[in-house]
Amino acid sequence: MFEQQFVVFKEVADTKNITLAAKRLHMSQPSISLQIQNMENLYGARFFNRTNKGVTLTKAGEVFYDHVNNILNILTVAQQQISVLTEDQRALIYIGATLTIGEYILPNILAYLYKIRPDVDFKVKIANTETISQEVIEKRIHIGLIEGPAPRNKEIVVEKFWQDELVVVVPSFHPWAARHSITLAELAKERLIMREEGSGTRKVTELALKEMGLDLSQINVTMELGSTQAIKKVVAAGIGITIISSLTVSRECENGLFKVLKVQDSPVYRPLNMLTLAHTTQTKDERFLISMLHDRDLLEAIINGNCEDDKELYPCGDCLEA
Repeated sequence: MFEQQFVVFKEVADTKNITLAAKRLHMSQPSISLQIQNMENLYGARFFNRTNKGVTLTKAGEVFYDHVNNILNILTVAQQQISVLTEDQRALIYIGATLTIGEYILPNILAYLYKIRPDVDFKVKIANTETISQEVIEKRIHIGLIEGPAPRNKEIVVEKFWQDELVVVVPSFHPWAARHSITLAELAKERLIMREEGSGTRKVTELALKEMGLDLSQINVTMELGSTQAIKKVVAAGIGITIISSLTVSRECENGLFKVLKVQDSPVYRPLNMLTLAHTTQTKDERFLISMLHDRDLLEAIINGNCEDDKELYPCGDCLEA
């Protein structure tokens, strides 16, 4: 009973809106209001200031919020540890990743983990940055891996685990294919294929171009697509060019399908970030994965597919947890 009330309290505090909290929790609005009222009566304090625009935490509510977070985190860890004992001793980690990471980095990471930690299962969700971030906050994902700008939220811990370069990609028959770089002015005149709004790649590209001095209104975006594969097919057909992760086109460049160019004197790098929930206790298996993502040399070997050639790259679990 108390756990449900705590969940209700936290959802209302996070959304700042009783109606939205009711929708997310699949409860009626009167039921939400009643539970909040019962908690305020029980503790003898008002937790929310109510206005026509929504609700905000009072000073007492802010204090209570921190304690509720701690209690829910303890209950989550307890549930996970009990599940391990009752489900064949197998651990389960929920991972979220944005599209580029999910398609081109995460498969190698999971293949590596499968060899050294066969006792751990993984459930993966591929979505855009906004969705992954929200599901980390809602504890539906334990570890989120995103491209580009991370959300500003006190509940999320953001740590860079890799760096990716964004490059201009043209088909091999394009007039620019014999070149190594282009100017901003040239880029603005070309038909550009980009990812959809909300994509990490899209956000980083727009921020980088703006910092270079290019007015975003000058960009000739002729098509927006929801996946890297779709963009590559359109570019290969000669419909336009794109700015995309170098990780995603290495094979096509080796096969002579694409040519990679850089914007003169303006390389574009973006951090790949790991998101975890603040003020929560990770399981030993989650700590294992986080430690692995912090190991630059190991991660580089995993991404490049070199782990099988070097037995020293397979550390024991105790080494990574230390």
